[in-house]
Amino acid sequence: MDIKRHGVGEGKGSGQKSLPFAKATEADGWLYVSGQTPMRDGEVVGHGIVEQTTIAIENMLKIVTDAGYGPEHVMRVGVWLDDPRDFWSFNGVFERYFGANPPARACVQSSMVVDCKVEVDCIAYRRPA
Repeated sequence: MDIKRHGVGEGKGSGQKSLPFAKATEADGWLYVSGQTPMRDGEVVGHGIVEQTTIAIENMLKIVTDAGYGPEHVMRVGVWLDDPRDFWSFNGVFERYFGANPPARACVQSSMVVDCKVEVDCIAYRRPA
């Protein structure tokens, strides 16, 4: 089994430091996407949970589509919320992206490593050609 690594050395974290992991790894039709926060150009952006969720999900789906998958291939999403009171607002944004093809999902409350409200990751599957 060959493992393909997507986005190695491309990501920048806070302070423009290189991140020591792949944006995603792929093998035998499975794609594992690293956690995505509401960052653009290495800086957290957005103020409320709705805006930050939108950016985090779009960052995640960009990696999915860049790897040749689509939202319909997403099997599972992991969600970390800084504040559990944001759960229903998060769900409203999540449904806009996955309402037609809802994946399995886990959602937990957790302190964030960077100063943001949400982080998401996913696992996608597409039958190998």
